[in-house]
Amino acid sequence: MDTTSSWLGGWRLSPLALPLLLPLCDPAAEARGVTDPAAIDRAVEAFTGAAIGAPGGARLATDTRLQLAACAAPLGVSWHTPARAAVQVECAGPGGWRIFVAVNAAPGSPSAAKAAPAVKRGDAITVQVRGRGFSVQQPGEAMENGAVGDWIDVRTSRKAEALRARIERPGLAVIPAR
Repeated sequence: MDTTSSWLGGWRLSPLALPLLLPLCDPAAEARGVTDPAAIDRAVEAFTGAAIGAPGGARLATDTRLQLAACAAPLGVSWHTPARAAVQVECAGPGGWRIFVAVNAAPGSPSAAKAAPAVKRGDAITVQVRGRGFSVQQPGEAMENGAVGDWIDVRTSRKAEALRARIERPGLAVIPAR
């Protein structure tokens, strides 16, 4: 018995038939129930109007090892930040998911021309810790310049250790709690 017939449980096939059966053994076909990473790439490309790697398009293709639940609804795509440095791709509904795709700066986009700082080093700011169902805030100081959406070092007193916080608007930096 040759290897082809033992692999097929004793069935004898022409060597020409083997390439026709290989697509049936494709791991991507067996992985039904997951979203095809190429579908995410197509959604991002349609939203940004630019190909992967091009200015304004996704920096890289979606990792083919990504195993996200199949999405019954069309993928939702939106800008993640005002600077348009990332796109949010989301599957709404039960078992939904959300990922963020980095985007190359397009000429003339807000991320290409660095946004004016919303907070400057030394500015008095409010530092807020925000979690599910609560928020706590206290006065603080910005340790560096940053635009809305940027993560910067802040401190709450002269002797306090610096913390990383995201600028939500001028004068407010948020530390998300999980």
